[in-house]
Amino acid sequence: MTLGADARTAATTENPKLIFLVLGETARAQNFSQLGYARPTNQYTAQKQALTFDIASCGTYTSYSLPCMFSNLSREQFDPKSGAVGSVRDGILQVLKKSGVQVTWLENDGGCKGVCKDIATIEIKPQQDDPKYCTKDTCYDKVMLSYADQLSRNVTEDTVIVFHLIGSHGPRYYERYPERFRTYQPDCNRPDVENCAVAEIVNAYDNTIAYTDYVIYQLIEILEQRFDHNDPMLLYLSNHGESLGENNLYLHAAPYALAPEEQIRVPLQLWLPNATAAALKLDQNCLSELTARRDFSHDNLFHTMMGLMQVTSSEYDPRLDLTAQCPL
Repeated sequence: MTLGADARTAATTENPKLIFLVLGETARAQNFSQLGYARPTNQYTAQKQALTFDIASCGTYTSYSLPCMFSNLSREQFDPKSGAVGSVRDGILQVLKKSGVQVTWLENDGGCKGVCKDIATIEIKPQQDDPKYCTKDTCYDKVMLSYADQLSRNVTEDTVIVFHLIGSHGPRYYERYPERFRTYQPDCNRPDVENCAVAEIVNAYDNTIAYTDYVIYQLIEILEQRFDHNDPMLLYLSNHGESLGENNLYLHAAPYALAPEEQIRVPLQLWLPNATAAALKLDQNCLSELTARRDFSHDNLFHTMMGLMQVTSSEYDPRLDLTAQCPL
């Protein structure tokens, strides 16, 4: 299904907007210190005053959640057979592209599940990319920083760059972070996680969350170098959560109706510097107050991206746009 035939920009900004859309993998809200977790797993993004929300996911596994979250359909409406983005219908990236926004997808998690159809795509290849960050099978997410720097230089048009992280992908949590990020030990270093102590599983998982936080911090550092020519911002959200032994459940993909909160409550972070907020005519204090709410979900992504990029179309619903609730 084609969407966005009438998509157009309605910009109030003088500079081209530049947003890094960062897709987390298997990050659950319960292990974010910005959401009350005891360990300082967000010590890097906390320095950048990123707003952090606790939201509900569309699904409990990637091949369902990713097409659902990029769709303009609600979780209740979404059907993976008739509504999957890419194979059946357009999603937010295709709509933004039709409005004239430049969109690029960087892939480090085994595929975009159709969401990046007709979108310029760069696939991280472990055997070809930077050996400092890659083995023959996988790459740490830091490998994407050089691409981020290169792609965000000299941006002259509204631009979205999507980073599909490998994040906290299990069960090999120990492969997602380098040695210097083994903060919490002993950490489970085997794929059959059910044979590790729960504390060891949590240690390895928390290391992945902290490492992702570091990568996001580094992406923000790159964006902070673009103020002269762009209005930069970053939006991060995870695709689904993870069970780490609670009630003897591990990993994810439980049926949604039966899934525990650990698998369906995920973080969303928004880095919106004051200069960009002013250009977009958004009230930062209002947005900060919204973080106390727990009624947001993946349903908000489609419309919030349109709001941040100041794109309108008949598919846009301001009631689902986080930014529309906080005009300056």
